[in-house]
Amino acid sequence: MEEIRVETTEDGVARITLARAEKHNAMSARMMGELVEAVDRISNDAAVRVVVLQADGGTFCAGGDLAWMRAQFGMDRATRVRESGRIAEALGALYRLPQPLIGRVQGNAFGGGLGLISVCDVAIGVDTAKFALTEVKLGLIPANIGPYVVAKLGARASAQVFMNGKVFNGAQAVDLGLLNGSVMGDDLDAAVQAEVSPYLACAPGAVKDAKRLLRSLSGEVSSTDVDMAIEALADRWETDEAQAGIAAFFDKRKAPWVT
Repeated sequence: MEEIRVETTEDGVARITLARAEKHNAMSARMMGELVEAVDRISNDAAVRVVVLQADGGTFCAGGDLAWMRAQFGMDRATRVRESGRIAEALGALYRLPQPLIGRVQGNAFGGGLGLISVCDVAIGVDTAKFALTEVKLGLIPANIGPYVVAKLGARASAQVFMNGKVFNGAQAVDLGLLNGSVMGDDLDAAVQAEVSPYLACAPGAVKDAKRLLRSLSGEVSSTDVDMAIEALADRWETDEAQAGIAAFFDKRKAPWVT
């Protein structure tokens, strides 16, 4: 693998690391494919009891890769749906992981980065991190990640950040329900370990069954929701507004609606 790393310790803790620090861990087609592959392997590894999702560098995830986005700009609808669906596929794989998934958020997360946090069962972040669903600033919508963000935050909290591109901090992320805890940088590893350790004293099969039951009781993200979101994004890509916003972004100028 080139854009993620997977390491497993003897006590059954697997760590999936986003490894594109030089690109702020932006989500590329390759990274999404590697995440799906890694999750498939971990899901079928009986020795893995808990999984940590983390990232190299100062940014957790800056969202979609700009080169990938630029390439999608000129695609036909069917190809664009297939390409953008790679993010939904990777998020879905992480969401369905049978083991508990703990997010270690060491830096900023925007757009798709919030989707990665939302599929975690528990996420701990540094108090200096910034977060935002920035898609609307480009004339797009947070579609592929939307089902997971709304499932995590609920409709009321999602409405505070889903459609305004507003930047919020670690403490606000806790209030919204995106993070379970916000700590100083030096305390992050200890806080994540405090979430990991209890699982190592529990029956692995019971933990998986408990997670499955929790999802059933709380209402799982459905394939219908995911497919609807992908189509909604495809519709939005075809609007004049989105075309103007994306062009303005790549030209490094203000979008027409910015006052």
